[in-house]
Amino acid sequence: MKVMPTTPGHAAVASPPKTGAWFALGMLCFIYVLNFLDRQLLSILAKPIQDSLGISDSQLGLIGGLYFALFYCFISIPVGWFADKSNRVKVLSLACTIWSAATIACGLAKTFPQLAVARMTVGVGEAGGVPPSYAIITDYFPPGKRGMALGIFNLGPPIGAALGVAFGAAIAAAFSWRIAFLVLGAVGLFAALALYLFVREPERGGLDSKPAVAEGGVESAAKFADTLKMFMTHRVLMLAALGSGATQFVTYGLGNFTTLFLMREKGMTLEEVAVYYALVVGIGMSAGIFASGYLIDKFTPKAKQAFALLPAISLALAVPFYIGFVWAPSWQLATLLLVGPSFLNYFYLSSSVTLVQQEVRPNQRVMSGALLLLIMNLIGLGFGPTFVGFASDFFKSSYPDNSLQMALYSLVPFYFIAIALFLWLAKVLKQEQRGITR
Repeated sequence: MKVMPTTPGHAAVASPPKTGAWFALGMLCFIYVLNFLDRQLLSILAKPIQDSLGISDSQLGLIGGLYFALFYCFISIPVGWFADKSNRVKVLSLACTIWSAATIACGLAKTFPQLAVARMTVGVGEAGGVPPSYAIITDYFPPGKRGMALGIFNLGPPIGAALGVAFGAAIAAAFSWRIAFLVLGAVGLFAALALYLFVREPERGGLDSKPAVAEGGVESAAKFADTLKMFMTHRVLMLAALGSGATQFVTYGLGNFTTLFLMREKGMTLEEVAVYYALVVGIGMSAGIFASGYLIDKFTPKAKQAFALLPAISLALAVPFYIGFVWAPSWQLATLLLVGPSFLNYFYLSSSVTLVQQEVRPNQRVMSGALLLLIMNLIGLGFGPTFVGFASDFFKSSYPDNSLQMALYSLVPFYFIAIALFLWLAKVLKQEQRGITR
């Protein structure tokens, strides 16, 4: 296979994907759907869980945000380091087994502490889910096709969220919220076994123009400290992570409370949530992530700053739709306006993931993906839902009937922080493309 010389991590002539690439991508996407469905089920079933266990908005924000994120983010670092030195498919299969078993435990919880421990264990398992997947896909697909491949993979969150809304709300309405957790956990255990049996581990860096190999041709193992130092001192990687984190502060802050907001303050029923909100999430998020993957592959070969300009522009367009959604006097108008943020809020994901994977050496990809997730999820997943939950309880005395509405309004400034960070990243990428050193 002949590849034209080019800069590290980029190929001028795209090679075809490896044999089995599309099957592997389909399996990884399905695992990611389960990963995100497990993660989102708590927020989707927030009201019946609150009614059953008697927990507050603040407690809901903590177990869906900070408590979960502390385990999810920090354990992803040693998992990423281990996966870079071992079989990534086996690591992912084990991780799926752990989070699926913990999801079953969530359905069995009878108190807030039990639910909190189960959710933290879900975080432990899911820490080994996404970083190995990023690296596996990158080694199955060549440069020039990775944006679309990672864009398809990143359909996992919208599909998982949509299925979670439809499945979780329907099961809860027909039976109980506990059954939804038990069924989903059982499906995850079977998926972990199928992944282990049918997906092969790809060669690291086999489709790159300059693989990170030792002089003898054998891949050298990247040292933990070297990868950590490289990431933390690399302006492009850090700006991508911080911009993504600020965006996730909005998306997770909103996402963990949308169902509760629509039901408690807009008057939706669980059955209506299962249909209309599921359609908005499934269609809006999926279309946005798919479109972003297409646009990345179209524009970034000509202008590298498109990795940052695409999310900056999409977030700017999302702001008026988001404000309208929070303001809307009826759930019908609110769900209609929510289509805008659902489509536009997620352009950052494929952009940042693809950029980070292409900026680093093949034997640093899992670790770098884990560091990206650590920063953006600690900021977004850790503090976004926690912030909204505490803000809602804070506003409850002054706005007893619409405290969540006021809390969601307070997320607007984070849109502008994210836009500013991505514009800064675009400037750095433009300078880098012109030959100015970092």
